Amino acid sequence: MISSPEKVLITGCHGLLGQKLVGVLKATHRIYGVDLGTSTIFSDQTSFHYFPLDITEEKSVKELVRVIKPDVIINTAAYTDVDGCEKSPELCFRVNVGGVKNLVQAARGVGARVVQLSSDYVFDGKRGPYREEDTPNPLGVYGKSKLKSEKILQESGISYTIIRTMILYGWAKGVRANFVTWLMDRLKYGEMVRIVDDQEGNPTLADDLARAIKRVLILGRSGVYHMCGRERTSRYRFALKIARFFSLDCALIHPAKTDELDQKAKRPLKSGFILKKAEGELGHKFMNVEESLKVMASQMGC
Repeated sequence: MISSPEKVLITGCHGLLGQKLVGVLKATHRIYGVDLGTSTIFSDQTSFHYFPLDITEEKSVKELVRVIKPDVIINTAAYTDVDGCEKSPELCFRVNVGGVKNLVQAARGVGARVVQLSSDYVFDGKRGPYREEDTPNPLGVYGKSKLKSEKILQESGISYTIIRTMILYGWAKGVRANFVTWLMDRLKYGEMVRIVDDQEGNPTLADDLARAIKRVLILGRSGVYHMCGRERTSRYRFALKIARFFSLDCALIHPAKTDELDQKAKRPLKSGFILKKAEGELGHKFMNVEESLKVMASQMGC
């Protein structure tokens, strides 16, 4: 008989993926959310309970987890500014590695499983799309920090699931801009944008990813999974699809090469994931770009 965990602790619950996870899990689980803010954006406190927490503070993490005693901890909290990681590697590792260490230690104390969000940046982008068993080779500080956090879990002795994803986007209350919302804002104001046409990957709707993670919890799956949108495309082609879908001016979008841009961190160029394992084991079919944009548009009232 398949059983769902009763208590789920979500770190970074005010972020894009965190909000989507709260939305899909609150009807079937008791949700405990943590983030840096002193108050929460969620008004319904029936099946959701909020606590302010910095995952880099070891003592606070252990104390809160000991009190809550979650069955599962989903860690969506991370420092994801890849160029910022190159400028501030100590901060990057303190959050992305130190924070995971703290969560693992706390989880061990209460017998909880950890679901860790990781990234395609653990690969060098030379031979994508990638399977779960392919050998990682990160190019920059961000990717190295995410790979290190994976190894911490794999060597921890606790139950874990590592979920690698990429190009996450969507609409939610008060979250920072993602590729789609950033592009829409620029085009609405008539601004010309340069988008790289030599970076390939799978754009991923946060709602779609959250539903797949729910399947992981319900089925009790462990190990490493690649989860993303099912359509592999370049950033430039993705941008054109966004503009056409929302009836914005495609002429404002100009192609560029990655090495033409002044970006501090190296990007994996030929990335992407093979979804055979995730779709087969979870029974979840990921959306393509058009399907995802329709969901996002309905949420935005477009």
